[in-house]
Amino acid sequence: MANGRGSVGASLLGLPKPKQRAPNTHSPGRYLFILIVVLIGAIYAAPNAFQPDPALQIKPEDTRLEVGQDLLDRAVSALSDAGVTVTGSEISNGSVFVRLEDDESQLRGREVVTRALNSIDEQYVVALTRASTTPQWLRDIGARPMSLGLDLSGGVHLLLQVDMAKFIQDRMVSNQETARDALVDARIRYVGRDWVDGDRLTIPFQSPAGRDQAAELLSDQFDGFTVDSTDVDGRPVLVFTMIGDFLRELEDAAISQNLQSLRNRVNELGVSEPLVQRLGRERIVLDLPGIQDPAEAKRIINKFANLEFRLVALPNARAAQTETYPYEGAPITLMRKNIVTGDQVTNATQGYDPDTGLPQVNIRLDNDGGIQMNNATKNNIGNSMAIIFIEQKPRSRTTIVDGEEVVERFSVEEKRLISVATIQGALGFNFRITGLQIGEARDLALLLRAGALAAPMYIVEERTVGASLGEENIERGQQSVVIGFVLVMIFMVFYYKGFGLAADIALTANLMLLMAVMSVLGATLTLPGIAGIVLTVGMAVDANVLIFSRIKEELKEHPPQQAIQAGFDRAILTILDANITTFFVAIILLSIGSGPVKGFAVTLAVGIVTSMFTAIMGTRALVNLMYGGRTLEKLRI
Repeated sequence: MANGRGSVGASLLGLPKPKQRAPNTHSPGRYLFILIVVLIGAIYAAPNAFQPDPALQIKPEDTRLEVGQDLLDRAVSALSDAGVTVTGSEISNGSVFVRLEDDESQLRGREVVTRALNSIDEQYVVALTRASTTPQWLRDIGARPMSLGLDLSGGVHLLLQVDMAKFIQDRMVSNQETARDALVDARIRYVGRDWVDGDRLTIPFQSPAGRDQAAELLSDQFDGFTVDSTDVDGRPVLVFTMIGDFLRELEDAAISQNLQSLRNRVNELGVSEPLVQRLGRERIVLDLPGIQDPAEAKRIINKFANLEFRLVALPNARAAQTETYPYEGAPITLMRKNIVTGDQVTNATQGYDPDTGLPQVNIRLDNDGGIQMNNATKNNIGNSMAIIFIEQKPRSRTTIVDGEEVVERFSVEEKRLISVATIQGALGFNFRITGLQIGEARDLALLLRAGALAAPMYIVEERTVGASLGEENIERGQQSVVIGFVLVMIFMVFYYKGFGLAADIALTANLMLLMAVMSVLGATLTLPGIAGIVLTVGMAVDANVLIFSRIKEELKEHPPQQAIQAGFDRAILTILDANITTFFVAIILLSIGSGPVKGFAVTLAVGIVTSMFTAIMGTRALVNLMYGGRTLEKLRI
């Protein structure tokens, strides 16, 4: 009767009675799922086995220049003539890549190619990089190796010199124009046009009375300067000299602005965990770990671009207040005074003119800039406004000092009139700029969006960075990880027998999945990150130890198959509690930490997820394959 009632109850819905599964066995679907995850992990971790080659990346500084076979041939020929062995070359993504034998050849080759390619008319960025050796089929599916931090020999170190002399010169020229406008408005007669001499402004006058009136007028406007009334060659002059403390404040402000702009530019480039810091009074150190396009990074970081918006001069404008630029084959006379500059831009995006399809840059000004633009344009409707594009281009020349060749680096300022348009109505905070090529528009939008540099800079040192603690220390660190991993595996097999073997296989899969996830995420592996991996190994083993210890306890009261099942089921909650708590700590470190702390937190967070998968699902699947569905009288554990 009991069996009959059971059969009727099981078939009330017309469903077959479920088949009873043997203890500690999984469905084929679960085994297949675990196998697929491990195989995918193996595929995406595989690129880490292919070490990249030292290489040179050559890219034109001017985006309008073409990259072709001729450029590649010139670079390879120069290297061959200098005795530098080339192991391979290719053209990819608008750049030439030349593979070399070792790091020493890479450093020597950069100097050879730079001298051979660069001239006055054309400039190329020659950067140190690592050319991928990952097979193409892996790259086609998005598989890539982990990016290594600077402390693990992966990245570029740049030392930038801030041109403080040029910065102070530009500041003094701006003060000169301010003083000239004030004197013209007050109808005080002065002499000459160029008054700047370093950090001094020497203004000559036609009479002592004019000098005294100017001293009273300008003293309040030149805060941070000492004012001296004197005579030079029998002519009355005013000398404004910048105070030392004020000069240092300007230099500190310029460095701070450059640091912020560099950080913004690096963020635009997508570089993970960069280091941007000041070195001394006039230098900045920039470390770019795991960078994928160092030539593009150098071109953007080493680029100083700005805009000046000016009114086109009217016929009755004073000659001292104007200057002339060529534009479309004809000279255009502009007012020297700027309406606004790129420093007052809060956002810039590259787009296309909906009518012509030509590239344009959409500009948004800050509050002061918008007010100045509105005031200038509303009073000049029907007149013209011009836009000047300014670039500070780094250059180098070889000089002989004490009988030795020395590379001297300097910057050259290029100003180009890119747009002259009639003012149809009062402009405000938003407007657009046309007259640029697509590459120029893209670069200008990026530079303005990142923030203008207060002072021009140029790279004085570049090198690939090895381990910050030395290659010997890194090698020993890697050896300690391997030795520790092997000792753990031996201990697990010795102490837990077959269960230990299953744990070792799961532990190996865990490391493989960890590398795969970090590679897919594009995370940068640092020395603290390796510490996170070591901790992950310990936590993964700890989870297995909890499970196996629980199984040993259950064996005292239950037969082997029940003990195995109870051991896994009852240890899961403890494992979840411990790992979730640690995961939250890793997330907190990731959100509030920086640099090495983030490197540790990323590895720890990813390792917790992978270790829980392998310890709970992977180890159980292996144990089930080894012991499930069998009649066990005794269990060796």
